[in-house]
Amino acid sequence: MRTIGTVVRGVRAPIIRQGDDIAQIAADAVMAAWEEAGIKPCDRDVVAVTESVVARAQGNYASVDQIAADLRAKTGGGTVGVAFPILSRNRFSLLLKGFARGCKKIVLLLSYPSDEVGNHLVDWDRLDAAGVNPYSDTLTLTQFREKFGHIVHPFTGVDYIDFYSDLIRGEGCEVEVLFGNKVTTLLEHTDTVLTCDIHTRERSKRLLREAGAKVVLGLDDLLCTPVDGSGYNDEYGLLGSNKATEETVKLFPRDCTNVADRLSKLLSAASGKKIEAMIYGDGAFKDPVGKIWELADPVVSPGYTAGLIGTPNELKLKYLADNDFGDLSGDALKAAIEERIRAKTGDSLVGNMVSEGTTPRRLTDLIGSLCDLTSGSGDKGTPIVYIQGYFDNYTNE
Repeated sequence: MRTIGTVVRGVRAPIIRQGDDIAQIAADAVMAAWEEAGIKPCDRDVVAVTESVVARAQGNYASVDQIAADLRAKTGGGTVGVAFPILSRNRFSLLLKGFARGCKKIVLLLSYPSDEVGNHLVDWDRLDAAGVNPYSDTLTLTQFREKFGHIVHPFTGVDYIDFYSDLIRGEGCEVEVLFGNKVTTLLEHTDTVLTCDIHTRERSKRLLREAGAKVVLGLDDLLCTPVDGSGYNDEYGLLGSNKATEETVKLFPRDCTNVADRLSKLLSAASGKKIEAMIYGDGAFKDPVGKIWELADPVVSPGYTAGLIGTPNELKLKYLADNDFGDLSGDALKAAIEERIRAKTGDSLVGNMVSEGTTPRRLTDLIGSLCDLTSGSGDKGTPIVYIQGYFDNYTNE
């Protein structure tokens, strides 16, 4: 019996620049890793490339001025409500700078006690002690400060209320800060709203339109076409962007399925095996200590080969061992479980007790999370991840 199951390797690559052929570079890096590490490619191996190097190769960037121009053109540049931004210098500071540069006043609505991905403004115990209900109560800046004072982020040491306010004023734009979780609160101040939530944006837009807002935008409605020669993303706009320089952001990459398909074809041709490929961004997982949910990108994977479509269809081994075969042990137990796995069909096991407790998530979300944890976000220098044995089960020798 083979003792090794899934194997995940981070693969180093050259520093990617605009205009590089990312699919060819990634394929060359993986083939070099095959040779260096003595890796034998197998059918359904997976190669994954981080979205940041794909976007860099595409030159998919936008400046603060281009963001400002797009906002001004779509709102008129007067008073704009900006709802539910995440508290992140990397993800949001330059976007907010562009918004402030593109209008006269921003009414900033911050969700509390935390932003969408779990960055806390104030903890629940302090809310309870103050008798504040975040589901119903909207607070002004004065009310918030009276109740909770100045609060800095535990990891960054930043007071995001002051940081965002100062950033807006620094662009010559007036700012008013509110705290609440009802996006329609902004309509008491302006009929033009940019809602910056990621995964709940369609609901926020619907609520604003139903409440009579004149202009309703999401981050996905800005930079969805080129502005003054900028990069763009026709599906996600500014969603998934992050800071590149002090005046530019890198946008989420485009045409990712085409990149994945080409990478797959290059490696499959070189190996004689069917190699799957995908582009990945943030993984989808939550830190139990900091309470931060990692997924600040709109999706885990913006592009992947067809062989990665679907969800796991697995049997729970401990359920079989404890229930169906509770009277067996040793080789007899192993043989019985292997026989049950081999008898498994392609029919979905959803709702079947024997699959209870298996992870009900898309394969691309699971594999992308695995890749994000492997490559990290710092100086590992492994923007490519090579995975073997992910689709194996207990019966594979």
